[in-house]
Amino acid sequence: MAVFRSFLFAPGNHPRRVEKALTLDADVVILDLEDACPVSEKIATRAVVVEALSKPRAGLGYVRVNPITTEFGYGDLISVVRAGVDGIVVPKIEAADELRTVEWLVSQIEREQGLPTGGIDIMPIIETAKGVSEVGSIARSGTRVRRLAFGAGDYTLDMNLAWERDELEFMPVRSAIAVASRAANLEAPIDTVWVDMQDKEGFALSAARVRRLGFQGKLCIHPDQVTAANAAFTPTDAQVVRARAVVAAFEKAEAEGSASILLDGQFIDYPFVYQAQRVLASMERITARRAGPS
Repeated sequence: MAVFRSFLFAPGNHPRRVEKALTLDADVVILDLEDACPVSEKIATRAVVVEALSKPRAGLGYVRVNPITTEFGYGDLISVVRAGVDGIVVPKIEAADELRTVEWLVSQIEREQGLPTGGIDIMPIIETAKGVSEVGSIARSGTRVRRLAFGAGDYTLDMNLAWERDELEFMPVRSAIAVASRAANLEAPIDTVWVDMQDKEGFALSAARVRRLGFQGKLCIHPDQVTAANAAFTPTDAQVVRARAVVAAFEKAEAEGSASILLDGQFIDYPFVYQAQRVLASMERITARRAGPS
């Protein structure tokens, strides 16, 4: 299973930045056809990002297309569903039917291209009030989508909000996305970018905040943010040691006929054990990611 702690954006129309991004330790690099790509270059850049993702790279390679409600959305999908593209990020999804339309179109192109149907990941971004209000039905849309993402930039514009450092204004939205994801049996969601490049502490605090809310990773807009994102969503050594101790102690107790124990003064029963097992499973995936292809 792949790891999704860090998603690094790179403007698709800047070959040097694309080339560098694809060598970095981001779990996913997103080559952008939307906000980071000028209108005058959007169409020409489609072939550029596909070509870039056909080459060897350190992690997964995705493309962010333009919203399907724009003049570029359909053409983007027609052009980028190709071998070498691991996933497609679809911005400003506001309804389940929009996502089903994307799913249907991508599936048809996969067949035409001789690709495995359903092989390309689709990750929608929820970034408007309408999208948030429909997030439950979007999460339950029945498509191949495995996880949702939150986009705060367009959300603040849509809602006319000030983006404060403590991000309290996003608490209800993040919680809604996390709950909708869990209720629909999706993976934990991916959080928005952090735009103040000089405030590295703010990025770290934001990442820690959303991890506590049930997110599994964060969108990044600069290579310097990748290391911090990976660290924020990787269990610490102390957490791994504790998880191992919990699992070992409980296995011993269970073998002796007990399903609840005290460990260093803490009450432990099945929910705590399952959480410890989750920590260890996450660490196994991250270790495998660090090791690279076998």
